[in-house]
Amino acid sequence: MGSNKSYAVFGLGRYGTAVAKELAENGEEVLAVDMDSDIVNAAIADIPYCRCADVTDAEAIRQMGIANVDVVIIAMASNLEASVMATMLCREMGVKTIIAKCSNEMNSRILSKVGADRVVIPEYESGIRLAKKLLNFGFEDIMDLSKDVSMLELEVRPEWEGKNLIELNLRKKYSINVVSVIQGNEVVVNIDPEKPLERDMRLIIVANTSKLKKLGG
Repeated sequence: MGSNKSYAVFGLGRYGTAVAKELAENGEEVLAVDMDSDIVNAAIADIPYCRCADVTDAEAIRQMGIANVDVVIIAMASNLEASVMATMLCREMGVKTIIAKCSNEMNSRILSKVGADRVVIPEYESGIRLAKKLLNFGFEDIMDLSKDVSMLELEVRPEWEGKNLIELNLRKKYSINVVSVIQGNEVVVNIDPEKPLERDMRLIIVANTSKLKKLGG
């Protein structure tokens, strides 16, 4: 089940394909775009909605309905000019969130200045890791402990405020284990399961990766 967000990925190299495929496999609405028709045809098997188009052409991306997409991932680090143009066009069309891939810190600053909300340097973050962060709204600092298990930081949700861990029974409900609680600068490992959760707390949890989407949205 998807998160009710829509995504577009510009550029289907290794990174862009990894992002688009991971999102599609998790039930998200994803539009994948590349200028190379051979690449697009090869990607259709894993990503249902693929288009061959020039994402630096305002009319081309307007016709794709980019203005209605929630998140655009611009994965064309080898072409700074195209990345800049695509970022600017998406910003002008009102895309809510623009994530741009780049090759170095200098390009990162340029893309941020022209409208990217977030810039990713592939050496620091894999495409699959980015997709997991997008899929799991409210999660931060995902760390894969193994292929199937992740550790991450989770915000206390409004409906959890004032309730304790015994009442919430997160293990049974979401198949997650709370290993520590962060509040301010304090990290509590010996958790009191009867202490009510507060808005400014964050939970460090361990969970089976396949179960994380239960918490999405």
